[in-house]
Amino acid sequence: MTKTSTAPVLSVRELNRATLARQLLLRRATLSAKDAVEHLVGLQAQNVKPPYHALAARLEGFTPEELSAAMEAREVVRIVTMRSTIHTHTADDCLTLRPLVQAARERELHGFRKGLAGVDLDRLAAIGRELVETEPRTMKQLREALLVEWPDADPAALAIAARCRLPLVQVTPRGLWGRSGQVALTTAEHWLGRPSEPAPAPDATVLRYLAAFGPASVKDMQTWAGLTRLREAFERLRPQLVTFADEHGVELFDLPDAPRPDADTPAPARLLPEFDNLLLSHADRSRVVSADYKGRTWRGNQAYPTLLVDGFLAGVWRLEETGGRAVLTVEPFGTLTDRQRAEVTGEAARLLTVLSGSPQSPSPSSVSASSSASYDIRFGTVVRG
Repeated sequence: MTKTSTAPVLSVRELNRATLARQLLLRRATLSAKDAVEHLVGLQAQNVKPPYHALAARLEGFTPEELSAAMEAREVVRIVTMRSTIHTHTADDCLTLRPLVQAARERELHGFRKGLAGVDLDRLAAIGRELVETEPRTMKQLREALLVEWPDADPAALAIAARCRLPLVQVTPRGLWGRSGQVALTTAEHWLGRPSEPAPAPDATVLRYLAAFGPASVKDMQTWAGLTRLREAFERLRPQLVTFADEHGVELFDLPDAPRPDADTPAPARLLPEFDNLLLSHADRSRVVSADYKGRTWRGNQAYPTLLVDGFLAGVWRLEETGGRAVLTVEPFGTLTDRQRAEVTGEAARLLTVLSGSPQSPSPSSVSASSSASYDIRFGTVVRG
């Protein structure tokens, strides 16, 4: 990462507050679900519920049905893009961001060369496209159909090649609130009824990344996008950007008029889903995750939803729903003050209220009564073993 000694220095707390402001986490925004997905340049969506939890934390008046309706109307879709992970994107971003990262998806296939020996990847893409555009296919169905053409190939490698070569979206009802089904795939172009854009220069996406995650270094954006060699784009844009340095002297770029709140700006407690992009989109995550808590949100292959207190990672949480009753358990990593504990409880009650279908936040005095009726909020152990 480039270091500089002349730019103004931003402290960790200043970076924290700036990023939270861009991420709609200092105060909830009144944007629509679709507009929020666009502003955030997509939401991590390995599982069905995280995008809903992410927007509940960020938007005033949000209801899960709003995002679900946008997905059903094909205004937003679920597709593999940045870092080879499933994201929820607007239709427009699906057709531009996937081409932007396509070269990285192609490079993924280098690790599967042995299993793809003798496979013509162009022909595989053509056959795969015809299959999924005839009717949406599960990965198993697609793999089995491709195996007929290349019986000596590794079945898993064939499926990965199709996913990397083709912009495959998950068709509804997968991803809909309360109605999700198995993963079935077709091409983005077929689902949306229009062609993908040619692979764009990254410049416009650099500006959007800074608007949602800045101030940030070149390496930060490369971490977010799963791309390399973005320095040239930042240098082209340098005349219209401002630069800072972090406490280690790393050069950070930003939009001139983007919000950079004071370090002492209050940051309310927030409950974020697992894989939230706030925690995954910088090479240096210290602006949100202290060194003491690094790696605490994972155990093996299990990632946990996260708790922010005063803007920083402060714990994990778990939601269990059985028999019409929800139990939300919070595990703080350290001791919370009485005020912080009450704030976390209020935020948890709000999340449960939103997920139940009402966008209104309960008053603190109603939390106890509400929890006894339909949900329970507990402080306990989430990460077991």
